[in-house]
Amino acid sequence: MQIDRRKFLILSGATLLAQHMLEAAPLAHAAQTAGGVPWHQKIKRVGQINFNERDPVELDVNAWADYWAELKADAVLVSVTGIIAFYPTNVPLHRRSSVLGDKDFFGECCTAAKSRGMRVIARMSPDLQWEEATRVKPQWFRKTQDGRFIEHTESPGLYSTCMFSTYFTEHIPAIMREVNSRYDIDGIFTNGWPDVGSPPVCYCELCRGTAAQGTPAFLDRHLARTVELWKLYDSIAKEKKPDNVYFANLGAGIRAQLNLKQLAEHIDWFNCDNQGRGGDPAPAWECAQQGRVARSVMKGKTITNVTGSWSTGSGIRWRNAAKSPAEATLWMAQSAASGMTNWYHWLGGQTGMGEDRRWQKAGREFFKWMSGHDEHFTYGMSVANLGVVWAQRPNWLYHPPGATNAGGGYSEFMQGLYYALLEGRFLFDFVHEDDLSAQTLSKYSALLLPNVALLSDEQADQIKAYVAAGGSLMTTFETGHYDQTGKRRDTLALGDLFAIAPAGDIQGPNGNSSYARIEQRHPILEGFEDTSILPYAEYRLPVSSYANKADPLTVIPAYTSYPPEMCYAPTPNTDEAAVIIFDRGSSRLIHFPGDIDRTNWRSCHTDVSRLLQNSVRWLLNGSSPISIEGEGLVETFAWETVPGYSLHIVNYNNPNLHKGWVRRHYPIGPQNVRMDVPAGAKIAAVELLRAGKTVEFRQNGARVEFTIPSVVDYEVAAVRKG
Repeated sequence: MQIDRRKFLILSGATLLAQHMLEAAPLAHAAQTAGGVPWHQKIKRVGQINFNERDPVELDVNAWADYWAELKADAVLVSVTGIIAFYPTNVPLHRRSSVLGDKDFFGECCTAAKSRGMRVIARMSPDLQWEEATRVKPQWFRKTQDGRFIEHTESPGLYSTCMFSTYFTEHIPAIMREVNSRYDIDGIFTNGWPDVGSPPVCYCELCRGTAAQGTPAFLDRHLARTVELWKLYDSIAKEKKPDNVYFANLGAGIRAQLNLKQLAEHIDWFNCDNQGRGGDPAPAWECAQQGRVARSVMKGKTITNVTGSWSTGSGIRWRNAAKSPAEATLWMAQSAASGMTNWYHWLGGQTGMGEDRRWQKAGREFFKWMSGHDEHFTYGMSVANLGVVWAQRPNWLYHPPGATNAGGGYSEFMQGLYYALLEGRFLFDFVHEDDLSAQTLSKYSALLLPNVALLSDEQADQIKAYVAAGGSLMTTFETGHYDQTGKRRDTLALGDLFAIAPAGDIQGPNGNSSYARIEQRHPILEGFEDTSILPYAEYRLPVSSYANKADPLTVIPAYTSYPPEMCYAPTPNTDEAAVIIFDRGSSRLIHFPGDIDRTNWRSCHTDVSRLLQNSVRWLLNGSSPISIEGEGLVETFAWETVPGYSLHIVNYNNPNLHKGWVRRHYPIGPQNVRMDVPAGAKIAAVELLRAGKTVEFRQNGARVEFTIPSVVDYEVAAVRKG
């Protein structure tokens, strides 16, 4: 469905939602019932246990299959691997398990799963190979600059393979074809490849002298090879049956460097290997954020996310001990809420099922609950009318001032805005930087660019056209200060929209961040009535304005925070704008010259977050089709479904929001929902799927209101049409 931008913004929230849902829902239903829909687009639950070398004699195959059948898994992963063969392989250098003997462990598991009605996906790992192969096939392996093979840091005797070598085009295909010829499998999956986060550097004979890391040519080379191999492996999968499929681990979320939009054009299944929290801090919403990334590029194709039930983490890890059930449940809830298919995963112990059996209960309870409500987890389009542009190029071409990590720290800008949007309870989608066409942007009343520092002329023109057609826009800091190659511009690519130009070098902290002085009242300053100053940005790019207008906030330059005797502003007043605001009919524009989004992430200051939230509300001008009022920090999603609509609320109200695991859930109280439905549409019922009960609702024309009494971990309000 396409809506003209001017028409879109004239429509009320009710009319907009009505037109969008009435047209898209029947299409979603047709897609679900059409015979040509791939089987993997219909699955709801996936199960996996990574086998270890001793499992051929330790694992109870029937107990393994019974567990996944009890969870109503539609598909299971069964290990073929590349370093340990779990079947009697004839492929040279594919080492059999030392305890395999004359058993066909893979075959037994495949038969057990099939007999219980589950699809089987053969799992392989092409990223490592044994030391003995370095002597026979040295051309298979990655090398350091001084010519040494790269040994795995945790497993002596295993070495990293090079994706540009014949290991990937001859050895791995040989294993795939062998498995294809012997077993009734439905797909092939590779773990450990490709690395979309930060592609590996190699100095083997094939890679030496090629493009340097951190250049566009480096990533282009890796992307081209990834697409080439993906197509090869998918063609091999389809040699077995036309509807078989190949897919691989992707993930990396907002930090991904390999262009996911371009890759998504060639693939049918995006698996997010986002098993648990990583980094420090590690916000609880990383999984849902990953879902937004994948949904933005896959356009309705299959997306899965792996929930690791083992002790995931970026530091100390216990691979054979279970994480807290509450954390695992929260991860599965985020997967479901953000529109991904759940994939539950355990990594073994002395036996495949593990000596620590606590992981089983969380998966059993969540999957069995979900299986009773599958119709509500078959998603159409998102209801959100707020778009957030997420950019990949800054992850490797842009190094913002004050970056605190080797990757440049661009993700901090996204995280800061994300946090504010959650606090403000906004419904929003991610929009990929290379997907800014009028067709894509016509869905959104407002578009947010959190320091999208790199913009091509084409991207800038697309955004300007969006604004000219009535769209509202917010940008921050150095947005558009560089072209798509990372070359700095003399102007800002979107500067003419705001009538501004750079007015000097970036200003940074001086023992303190800067402040903003309130010069005049404006809706973005709601709640700040008792102060004349506000915390502002840690860094800013000063701009000069060639429009004759007054700005509601001006900059108070940073000054020392110690000793107390010197803690005052030597320059308390300036005419430097801290925000640029235009109200042009149906278009509303905001530019913050400071890194207010990243500052929000680093400081978690309530004023900075409120300023961002107020700005977004002003941009939307009351056009949000759904609002949820109540206490607690939550993340919300709203989807079209065949029965009607589903509203998802994930409860983040927890002391372990930013670090560690959730130990237990802290219920939040009543959540009051207001949503607009198509004119003339009749709502028949509102059911709370986690609570297992219906609630009363009020419908007055297009307005529907109801209250969710409480949310423990996660709630889904299924709104059925009459």
